[in-house]
Amino acid sequence: MSEKVDQATRRTFLKRTSGVFAGMAAGSVFPEAFAMHGTKPEYMIPLGVYAAYNKANFLKESGCSYIEESVTGFLIPEKGDEQYEKNLEQLKHENFPIKSYVILLPAALKTLGPDANHEAILQRTELVLKRAKECKSQYVVFGSGASRIIPEGFDRATAKAQHIDLTKKMAPLAEKYGVTIAVEPLNKGETNFINSLAEGVEIIDAVKSPSIKLLCDIYHMLKEDEPATEIVKYGKHIVHCHIAEKESRTPPGVKGDDFRPYLGALKKINYKGGLSIECFVYNDFHKEAKKGIEVLKKQLSEV
Repeated sequence: MSEKVDQATRRTFLKRTSGVFAGMAAGSVFPEAFAMHGTKPEYMIPLGVYAAYNKANFLKESGCSYIEESVTGFLIPEKGDEQYEKNLEQLKHENFPIKSYVILLPAALKTLGPDANHEAILQRTELVLKRAKECKSQYVVFGSGASRIIPEGFDRATAKAQHIDLTKKMAPLAEKYGVTIAVEPLNKGETNFINSLAEGVEIIDAVKSPSIKLLCDIYHMLKEDEPATEIVKYGKHIVHCHIAEKESRTPPGVKGDDFRPYLGALKKINYKGGLSIECFVYNDFHKEAKKGIEVLKKQLSEV
């Protein structure tokens, strides 16, 4: 009697589950089922480092997916057009992608205030975007904190309107070359304008262009005590990310900062763009950059 019951139970189980296994064979996998057995895929995103392009081979070997360069270091070098052509040839030879460029504007070119110089900025921006396209890069970061400091006594609403007007003029250039401009909020120690993701989105919403998006810099968010929940709130605008430790802008792993709340927020919005370690001073670049990538991969696997 018990053997008949057991056989009937097995037949019922096979009948009820046959569709599930057939779906799995067709590629219709149920992630929650696999999670119970510890086979849920880890959350990973492309990682990079801001550095001179001569570090490309080292970063590739260290587990990076790309490198991030600067406008003045690669696209408009101090040595002129001839040096840019050499840079471009090196890029083609190394075949390691430059995803993005930082420092769009020097401090002398003001986006707002009485000395705003939009004509010169637009000329520079068009050249940057043209060359970024030639390099098959995706983004140009619009941080440039020193260029957007609101002078003491200058009307804030007027300054904001000036900056928005400039960004609206940049948008068609970005669309023309197929390169996205990523507006970067910075901490108040670097500038007094656009200091949060919310303020960055105000600019983006005013411009209304598919080529003007948001950069999320976790270092600046930490400096401003901006919670990770802001990433979730404004996630639809975020196309690129930067990261560094809060105290001295060191790479992950130097001071031991725990970035998992912010990385978890990126996971929650299903962010698939790049995450670049952006530091300006290293005690040992090769050691710290490599460790930074390892630490990020570990923390990403834990969210």
